[in-house]
This record gives sequence, C-alpha cells and structure tokens, in this order.
Amino acid sequence: MDNQQSDSFFITQEKVDPAKRREQNKKLKTLIWVLVGIIYAILAATIAFALNVSGKNVITILVIYCYGLIGGVGILITKGVFARSEKNRQILVEVLENSRAARLITDKDDNVVYSNIRFEKLLPEHTDITLDAFSEIFTNARKARHAIHHLKEEAFKGHEHSVDETAYIENRKRWFHITTKPIKGWKDYIHWRIDDLTEQYEVEDTLRHEREKLSDFMNNAPVGFFSVNETGNFTFMNSKMAKLLALEEDTALNQGRLHDFLLDKPENVEPFEVFEDDDDHQVGEISMVDKDGRVFKAAITHSIVREKKSGKIRSRSVVYDLTAEHEIEAALQETQDSFERLFEEAPVGICLLARDGAIDAANHSFAKIIGHKSQDVTHKLFTDFIHEDDYKTMSEWIETLFQSHQKSATIEIHLKAPQNPVVQIFARKFRGGDSMVLHFIDLTEQKSLEQQFTQSQKMQAIGQLAGGIAHDFNNLLTAIIGFCDLLLLRHKPGDPSFSDIMQIKQNSNRAANLVRQLLAFSRQQTLQPKVMDIADVLSELSHLIRRLIGATITLNIEHNNSEPGHIKVDQGQLEQVLINLAVNARDAMPEGGALNITTSFYTNTEEERLETNDLLPAGTWVKIDIQDTGTGIPAEIIDRIFEPFFTTKELGAGTGLGLSTVHGIIHQTGGFLSLDTHIGQGTTFSIFLPIYHPTEEDNALEKQEKDAGEADLTGTAKILLVEDEDAVRGFSARALSNKGYNVIEAMNGQDAMNIIEQEKPELELIITDVVMPEMDGPTMIETLRPQYPDVKIIFMSGYTEDRLKQQFGDDIHFLPKPFTLKQLATKVKEVLQ
Repeated sequence: MDNQQSDSFFITQEKVDPAKRREQNKKLKTLIWVLVGIIYAILAATIAFALNVSGKNVITILVIYCYGLIGGVGILITKGVFARSEKNRQILVEVLENSRAARLITDKDDNVVYSNIRFEKLLPEHTDITLDAFSEIFTNARKARHAIHHLKEEAFKGHEHSVDETAYIENRKRWFHITTKPIKGWKDYIHWRIDDLTEQYEVEDTLRHEREKLSDFMNNAPVGFFSVNETGNFTFMNSKMAKLLALEEDTALNQGRLHDFLLDKPENVEPFEVFEDDDDHQVGEISMVDKDGRVFKAAITHSIVREKKSGKIRSRSVVYDLTAEHEIEAALQETQDSFERLFEEAPVGICLLARDGAIDAANHSFAKIIGHKSQDVTHKLFTDFIHEDDYKTMSEWIETLFQSHQKSATIEIHLKAPQNPVVQIFARKFRGGDSMVLHFIDLTEQKSLEQQFTQSQKMQAIGQLAGGIAHDFNNLLTAIIGFCDLLLLRHKPGDPSFSDIMQIKQNSNRAANLVRQLLAFSRQQTLQPKVMDIADVLSELSHLIRRLIGATITLNIEHNNSEPGHIKVDQGQLEQVLINLAVNARDAMPEGGALNITTSFYTNTEEERLETNDLLPAGTWVKIDIQDTGTGIPAEIIDRIFEPFFTTKELGAGTGLGLSTVHGIIHQTGGFLSLDTHIGQGTTFSIFLPIYHPTEEDNALEKQEKDAGEADLTGTAKILLVEDEDAVRGFSARALSNKGYNVIEAMNGQDAMNIIEQEKPELELIITDVVMPEMDGPTMIETLRPQYPDVKIIFMSGYTEDRLKQQFGDDIHFLPKPFTLKQLATKVKEVLQ
C-alpha cells in the first residue's frame, strides 16, 4: 500500500504541473548517476588508501578523494529532494481524506492506487477495496458494473464522464453521482469522485410530493377556485371551476375572460371585479352562465391583490354553486371538523377545552386578551388564566357544565392578565361531552365606558346641585358684601365698627371664593378674561405661594419663553389654579423639598392624547409645569383625583374640590391639563393654555378700565332694577340712588311688566337677574325689546354668561354675582357711557 501511495503522490504532482514532472524525472536520472559515482568513489578511495600504504602515486590518490567528496555532496542533495517530496505527498493525502466526496485512483488493471476514508466507508466491513466490491453496493449490480466499465473506457479515451446510481446502505436508499477523470501526464490512471446526493434527492422528492398533494387538494376541492389578472383573463382555474363553466381543463385558461361568464355584467367596473364597489374584498351572490348557456346562482368570495411595485393584479376567488347545494353539503360534511378548527382569525377569543381542563388549542384573539402567545397557552390548564377572585367560581362552573346535560352556558369573569380584562364566556360542549369550545368577548372597554357614563351622570348631577347652591348663595353674598360697602360709607377707618364690618366683608369674600370653586367644578362660573403675561402673573403670585408652602420647601420659577407668553384668562381663576396646585405639592412634601414652576411654549402639529385622557388639539400653547419632589400619586387612585370631594387627606383636612376645581377652570378657559407622576420621585402637573396675541382693541380696553377706576361714578339716568331677592334688590337700589340715579324697583319679570304698563317710564337702562319666579330675566327682555329697542341691558347672575350671549348676541352686558358697590356703579357707568 505504501508503494501505491507513493505512486499516487507522483500522479497528483503531474496533474498539478507536467513541466515540473519532467524536470523532476531529469533530476532523478542525474541522482542515479551520482549514486553510482559515489559507489565508485568509495571503491576508489579504498584502493587509493591501499596504494598509499604501498607508496603509490600521490596524484592518483587526490583524484580518487575528489570523487569521494562529490559522491557525499550528491547524497545530501538526494536526501533533501526526497524530504520535500514526502511533505507534499502528506499534504495531498490530507486534502483528499477530508474531501466531502469519496475519492479513488486506479490504474489500467483496476488496481486501487489510492482511496480515502469516505470511499472505504461505502463498502461493507472486511471487504477488499476494489472496483468490483464498489459495484456490488448498488441496487442493480449488473447495471452498475456496466456503468463503471463505460466510465473507465471514457476516461482511458481522455474524457471526463459522470453517471447517477442508487444503492441501499444500512437500509436506506441513497443516490450517488459518480465522475471519472483521466490524470494528465499519467497514462492509464483514473481519478474517481463519488458524491452523495441523497439529501438533495430526498428534499426534491418531498417537495414534489407536497406539490402533488396541494395540486390534488385544489383540483378535487368541492368548490371552484380561480384567479384572474388585470385584464380579467383567467390565470388559474381548478377542475371544479372548469366543470362549473363547462370548459375543458387543458384549454380552460384560454377560454375568454371573467366577465364573459357573468349573466348581469356590472357597469363601470374594472375587468377583474365582479361587484360595483371599490372594496378589494368582494363577497356576494351572482348569476353566472357557463359556455353552453346554463345559468346558475353562485356565491363568490373575490379578493383582489395589488402588487405595489409592478402594478399587476391577481385575484383569489372561491365560487360556490348554490344550485347544487346538496352536493356541496355532502362534501362539506367530510371537512367540517377540519374547518371548525380554522378559527385563528376570528375577531373573538376562542379556545378548545379538554375534559381535564387543559387548553387543546387557542386562537390569536384569546392569546391577545391574556397577553400571551398562542403556543404558550396550549396544553396549559385554563384555570391558570383566571383571576384569583373568580378562580373558584370558574372551576365549579366548568365542572358543572361537563357533568350536566346542559350543552351551553354563559358567564362573566376576570382573566389573569396585565389589565385584568373582563370577559364574557360563551361555552358549548361538543358531541360526547369530552370537550367544549369557549368563546370570549372582551368587555373591558365596555365596562370602562359604563363606568365613565355613570361617572359623567354623577358629575352632571353634582354640577347641577353645585350650580343651584351657588345661585342662592351668591344672592346672599351679594347682599352681605353690598350692605358692608354701604356701612363702610358711614364707618371710616378709625371708627370702632370699621374692623367688624371689614371682618364680615373678608369672610364674605372667602365664601364667594368657595362658591366660585363650586361653579368652576360645574363649569358654570362667569369668567372675566383679560390679556396678561404669564410671567407677570407668577411674579405677583410668588410671594403668596412662598408663604403658603413654608420655609422647608424651595420655590423655583423659571421662564423658558423667548418672548412674552400672553394668555387671555380670568386672573383670579388662574391664580386659584396655581395656588391649589402649590398647596397640593406642599402636602406631598411633608419633609420638605422643591417646587419648580416652569413656563415655556409648546407646539404640536397633530392632535395628542394626554395622560389625563384629554385630546390636545394641534396648535401653539403656553405650557406651565408645576413640579414637586414629593411622594407621587399611587396608580390606583390616578383615575379618581379629579373627582369632586375625593381626597386622600384626613377627615376635615381637605374638601376634595381642589383638583376638580383646577380641572374645571382649565377646561372652561379653553386649556388642557396633564400630569406625570412617579412614586417616591414626585409629580408634575402641566397646564396647556392657548397662546394669545394682544390686539389694539385689547390695549384700548385695558386703558379704558384703568381710567374707569378713577372716573366719577355718579349719574342721573332712569334705571329699572329687577331682582327677586329683597336684600340684593334693596342694596343695589340704595347704592345706585346714592350715586344720583333714578331707580325703579321690581320683584320679578312679571312685576316689571306691570310697572312699565302702568307708568310707561322712559328707561335708559334695565338691570335684571336671570333666574326669577313667574317670569325670568331673558323672557322679560324679549318681551320689552319692541317697546324699548335702544335701552341698555345688564344681566346679573352667578351663572355663566355664555347662554345669554347665545340668545341675545353681544348686545348685552353682564355683571357676575357676588359684586361690590363699586363694581355695580362702575358697570352702570361703563354701560351708560
């Protein structure tokens, strides 16, 4: 074997470089002569030594020694050449041994010169490595011997040739690709390569088998399938569809277009559409006509697929022959069980429950409800996904349903998932009672909407109650504050009663602020918006906020506005919002901390949903951030913090109206409120107010109001004062009379009508309450308009003026309750001028 492998080395070398082979042969011949010379040189040296001993010629001895030296050098050169040749041979053997294919080299007598380990593994154990043994492994040994003989003949002719053969090795059918190639420079030597193609053949066989099964399924389906292109020509049609249209299967795709087989051709549609609509998923019933003129009703599902890049059209269409429905029903019955399990795309959650309570299968919708993947749910116990509170109830319900004769049932429970969804379960047992199907309808959003609806009804009821209380209370406060102003006209500072009267007035103002909170919550308070810079508001309010939050809390106010942040708001209401938020921040930092108030501009180009679930319209806003470093708001109460009367403070420590008032004021001002809170890190309330650009009219109005504060408030006009509250009417009449006005008093709208009918006074101004018994203010004004078209009108009320402006436009004036003597006189003077 060693000699054979040595021959293999030279053969391979010649295959690589024939010129080099000839050079090596020349060197080998030279080396052979050198070796012969060495032998003679050694012999000559021996003779020379003998002659030297016997005294012979010295020159002869030197010549003999030179031959000996040349022979030694030749031996060293020969040793180096053979060492390099052995190294090259070992490299070549290593490459062949690690080849993915079996390798073999034979001579002209079929002797094996070389074979690698892969070739040897193909042969049975304890078998000689020969071509005959190789041919015996194939399925048809006789055919294989003939093929191998043919390959040898082609190789001896100098041709490369290949053949495929099969064999059974270790009870497995295998495919081999055998290639022979002559070795250049070495006549009668053949290089064999055997590649194992088993995996490739098995994959191709599997794919072919699957294609055949798919083709068989499509062609033998009980319904018709077809596809058309953008011109309406058929590009695919199964056997059932061809039969429905009475076409031959071989020529069906060349027999006209889709519209040729529609009895009532739709108008104004593309040639690939069947209905007059723009939907790419068309479903319905149509009348079709086959090639022979037979008309039949068909239900069609026609899905159009548009390729974006190429613009080509193809359809996926299914046709049911309704005239032969009984035949289809027979075929559908066989596949019913399979189609019942094709529920993955159902819009409701579905799972199949085994008798032991394990989930046999679950669709995507069910997995989505519980926050898992479908494969993670299968074979798990269904009760593992039930909320702890409903675990016992659901377990008993399932067991009862399995044991009873009842086929279906319904229950509503909570599932164990991140959002604790509420679901309604419809259960139905399969035949035999060993399994059931559960359908899940997610009621989480519905329950949330129900809660919101209930809450909105509650808020509406509380708002109506607050508005009613505020109306009556405002009348009381108007009278108290007004009579305090009248008393202060007679009791100046220094008078013993002055301080008592001021205490009454201050407490009345505090009560008025509480009423404003109620009206802000119910969004019924009257706002008096003015254009102002938010920086100026915070600057004026900073001293009060510092006193409110105490010395342990640091107040930082920062303005990131590049220009004035003008807003148009009721300053008192805005200050109330900021104070409420500052006090809440103080209570959240009992150990001290920092309160940071930052203003900036905020622009959004699209509608945004805030954390409070409000939708912030696109626009430019002045943003006010009130940030504390307190305890934060727990997640479980965030949804309730804006509810009226909800508070986490101790009994008596808060009214629960703070944040609800803030929310009401901000929304009535046209703004929005958002928050960001983290437990242990703090809370940030963000107020978004629409930015306002002051006009010349706003500047003129501001100057006019300033001048009005210093102007003379007396007058002589005849005024009709209509008010059902005696105290308010009495105070207002005295206040106006003291300023020189001629005041006619009326208890309500009907009383005012009677006075005008009897006295027919020439009125310049009517001051009236809005809500009164018998006849309210707006009704009275509508009645008097024809008689007094130019008279000025002032409405007094604790409600908002928006509803009055909707009824009368801008041709009215409004005085919100409660008001002081000066506010009443100033308003009258302003309207008359």
